[in-house]
Amino acid sequence: MRWILGAILVLLVFTAPSTAQDAAPYTSEDFTFESGGLTLSGVIDQPAGQPARALVVFVHGYGNTDVRGWNMYWDLRDRFSRLGIATATWDKPGQGRSEGTFDPDQPVEESAREVLDALAHFRANGTPGSERIGLWGISRAGWIVPMAMAQDPAIGFWISVSGVDDQENFLYLLQSNWRAEGRAEEEIELLSAQWLRGIEISSSGGSYADYLAATDKIRHDPLVLKFGGIAEPSEAQFLAQQRPFLSGELKVHPESGLMLYVEDFPAMLTGIDADVLALFGERDTNVDWRKTRAIYQATIGTNPDASLTTRSFPDGNHNIDVAATGSIAEMEQMTERVKAEGYYDAQVEWLKRFVVPYAPHPSGCGSGV
Repeated sequence: MRWILGAILVLLVFTAPSTAQDAAPYTSEDFTFESGGLTLSGVIDQPAGQPARALVVFVHGYGNTDVRGWNMYWDLRDRFSRLGIATATWDKPGQGRSEGTFDPDQPVEESAREVLDALAHFRANGTPGSERIGLWGISRAGWIVPMAMAQDPAIGFWISVSGVDDQENFLYLLQSNWRAEGRAEEEIELLSAQWLRGIEISSSGGSYADYLAATDKIRHDPLVLKFGGIAEPSEAQFLAQQRPFLSGELKVHPESGLMLYVEDFPAMLTGIDADVLALFGERDTNVDWRKTRAIYQATIGTNPDASLTTRSFPDGNHNIDVAATGSIAEMEQMTERVKAEGYYDAQVEWLKRFVVPYAPHPSGCGSGV
């Protein structure tokens, strides 16, 4: 069983080409920058007919990217450009025109380094809008963005979509989707207990035999297997996945028993002196949006040098698409994806309030709209 599979799955939302019909209100250019010894490639948009007042950098969630082929984030790029805001995004290593080998489980620290290197590139080259840079991130980016902001206090704002808390989310994903399948609560409790017991044995140096005995049901569960679980792991596979726990590379939260993804995450969030908009889908079966909202409110929300605005959408799934259940199966079967009512307006109105009025005026005459 791959209990360390903590990736947040952002399924299907960005895998279809743009359906936009109108001429884009921006001009696009390719750009490259260096990060981790690789040349990464992306696209930067500048608002048509007006100088950029700020720059929004998109930070990907989990999975593949093809920023040009799929015209990723076109719906937001269009709307942000109309506000006079430039946007930029790039392909992950080994994707699109970016060098390297794609790693679906790329460490979040490496992803944060990419963000910082991209921002340094924009500033060094005087990219229009780089006087006020903010980050937009979905799902897994909820770990990446705070890491980047902790190292670059000049990042001025953050739009978080379906963000995460400090612990791995896979058990929540399993439980939510088991319920969507109609599983009995007794079965869910048994499987969950085995999941947690497997982590406990692995992280405490328990034996391979004990692990097998304690996880007989969860290892063979169809949903676990769908997401890469191993029904009959060899002892070598078990020891390989146990090793990072024993070395201290991976840690377990003492109260929840779940893998701790980012140490000192609450302190990291509390230290964000910026304006933050956090959007959640109430039918999100990928991440526990209530936990994330609560940790944001207890950290960013208590910082007098920051502002926190939250909005949840009753019929929104992990991608804030309108959904009946929000389950993975439903997301996979969707033939049409429609954003929850207010999803776009919430971002546009927030940017009008917190970003556009305070962005350096292109003429150099100060702020103002």
